[in-house]
Amino acid sequence: QVQLVESGGGLVQAGGSLRLSCAASGRTFSSYAMVWFRQAPGKEREFVAAISGTSGSTYYGDSVKGRFTISRANAKNTVYLQMKSLKPEDTAVYYCAARIGSVAYDPAPYDYWGQGTQVTVSS
Repeated sequence: QVQLVESGGGLVQAGGSLRLSCAASGRTFSSYAMVWFRQAPGKEREFVAAISGTSGSTYYGDSVKGRFTISRANAKNTVYLQMKSLKPEDTAVYYCAARIGSVAYDPAPYDYWGQGTQVTVSS
């Protein structure tokens, strides 16, 4: 069983930056593919970024490429999402998720989820 706890959300002005963290329990963190999804009110959950558990390869949604960076610190059982040049349309609840195996762009294959952290970008 893996427990995920997100932190770092908040209110920021457009153009600003935030760094989200997702702390995971468990001894095999490095084996997990880690992902960030987001969900805005009335919208479906959207893939933001992912990082594989083996090679550390990274993947990004089109709307965040060049602005967001995902990374992981296996020694700390933590994955990060550095967000820069934030836009009002980035406003959403951001969720961290994990699965054994390869990265997936759809939320369904992920076995473990955090509770989410709110990010609000004002114009």
